[in-house]
Amino acid sequence: MGNQGDGRPDLIVGVDFGMTCTGVSYANLSIGSETVKWIQKWPGRSQANENKVPTILVYPNGQFRPSSWGFLSETTAEQYAEDKDFKDWFKTFLDPVRLEQKQAEDPIYSPRTIEEVERWYEDYLKLLYKHIEHKLSSELAGQQWHNAKIEFIFSVPTTWPPAVVERYRSTIENAGFAQCRNHGLIIGLTEAEAAAVYTALEAPGIFKDLSVLRVSDTQTDAIALQQLDVVFGATVGSAAIDFEFESSARSRLELAHLTAPLAMSPEEIAWQMMKSRDFQNTKCSHGSPDDAPAFSVPIPRLDSSYVNMSVGIEYGEMSFTREDLQKLFDKQIQKLVSLIDSQMQSMQRQFPGQQVNHLVLSGGLGHSAYVQDRLKERFSSGGGHPNAMNIQVRVAPDPQLAVCKGLVADRARRLSVGKAVLRQRCCRASYGTICKEVYDKENPTHIGRETIKDPLNGKLFVTKSIAWFIKKGKPVSSEEPIIHNFHRKIAPGDPRRAFPTSIVKSDADEAFLPHHMNQ
Repeated sequence: MGNQGDGRPDLIVGVDFGMTCTGVSYANLSIGSETVKWIQKWPGRSQANENKVPTILVYPNGQFRPSSWGFLSETTAEQYAEDKDFKDWFKTFLDPVRLEQKQAEDPIYSPRTIEEVERWYEDYLKLLYKHIEHKLSSELAGQQWHNAKIEFIFSVPTTWPPAVVERYRSTIENAGFAQCRNHGLIIGLTEAEAAAVYTALEAPGIFKDLSVLRVSDTQTDAIALQQLDVVFGATVGSAAIDFEFESSARSRLELAHLTAPLAMSPEEIAWQMMKSRDFQNTKCSHGSPDDAPAFSVPIPRLDSSYVNMSVGIEYGEMSFTREDLQKLFDKQIQKLVSLIDSQMQSMQRQFPGQQVNHLVLSGGLGHSAYVQDRLKERFSSGGGHPNAMNIQVRVAPDPQLAVCKGLVADRARRLSVGKAVLRQRCCRASYGTICKEVYDKENPTHIGRETIKDPLNGKLFVTKSIAWFIKKGKPVSSEEPIIHNFHRKIAPGDPRRAFPTSIVKSDADEAFLPHHMNQ
């Protein structure tokens, strides 16, 4: 990791690595501006403004260097090449648990190893870094890119455990971010936190409580958020709708292929149908007032005379009903509702007197009119939750860019006023250190435990005790360090100045935390 150096950076860059698309925002402090902008010009789309770039790589068969990425991967030459292989939707597979699940579900089309996934990440991020440098280096005032003080801030999924976050950090570093002396890499807020921060900054007047975050200071320009509860995410999103549609189309195509062979494999055709603008536009407009009762998606390389009405193929297109698409949406909405219900119940247990006033949606799925309508129906009058009687469903400003903009806005605000926007966060686990305690026969946690006598003072101690300095669900300051004092006796003349210790972690609730290692 590069050295960020001292003082104010010249440039802050936020990266939201997404399942389907990746967004990059920035604030050019070198010209005295804290305005958050974002990259809209990408290779393959130089004549158009695109807020994000597809998270896609294409590799020639048998090679380890990609032939294209992003929009360049969507050309006809790349899409229809029989000697090349697409890599997309690989974001979640950096988590070994999720990768093993996918391998069990789909052993043929799943990544073979976690190292393979890391290589895809690294290759994509290398190309992304080169483009960021190309687009932003000319905007720096009086600085060369390699000498400027630049901070790269990356968001992480709420679902990722610490070990996966560290794997992500290592991959980012290997891709070239923070390789220069004055460049720094920061693993910033989770995606949910970053979206919440951006929403609070852009529309502070409408929020009292923001999901599980409370706006605690609206009297000054230094708006502050407090996290009230541990947030556990779930894999829910528009990419899952794409996957389900692809699976449905593939099943139909396989049946058609048995009757009359198709020009390409059903798997390849289904993937291209899912990627097509016809399906993507229909998906994005689902639930709008002009939503049609049926739609069709062209089948690549299929003659218009091909007909198989049993699977909905006619005139070279496959037809679907509005209800077909609605089922795919409803499956994701049900997951989202279950997650919200669980969070509401947890809030009610911990803060029975608090009301949740706003449910804020961000990301591609949150931008859907259909999703918004279903959630409004589900949670009208609280949706059965006594702590959400007046809840309102709202959409974050720039929902698809809220995460990458929130990363930069949060850092710029910290530099401007000296305080973070999200000042308190709740830890998802408990952390402690192994220590020894003076034996106390009145302490029930000491009963039956082995004791040792300290040769320096003759006192009895119980060993392998755990001092918990961070407890699950308790607020942790984003600005103040956690200090836990320990005492160690050393013999006269002992030259040691550093003493190794062990850190322990527990996912148990506070009431069930063990007092010692043998418990």
